[in-house]
Amino acid sequence: MNHFEKILNNCKQATLLIGKKQIKNLSFREAITLRIHLAGCSMCKLYNKQSHVINTMVHQLFHDSMQSSAPKLDDDFKKELQERIEEGLNKN
Repeated sequence: MNHFEKILNNCKQATLLIGKKQIKNLSFREAITLRIHLAGCSMCKLYNKQSHVINTMVHQLFHDSMQSSAPKLDDDFKKELQERIEEGLNKN
């Protein structure tokens, strides 16, 4: 089996490169290897698309959760908590 056939038939390596690509840049050789494999493998091409969508959604969820303000306590709860703290301090 020549090198080109190995690239086309190695889905395990392709999925590894797809995951790596989402974390950091691939080397030139890795990028070419993945591009060649994706050109000939419809399953890995689908995996690449799905992986990209999932990664984008996770990043968006994480970003949204970091942007939202911290949970706020309502004023009644704060008042009750303050009273309980003062009662506890007065007992000593």
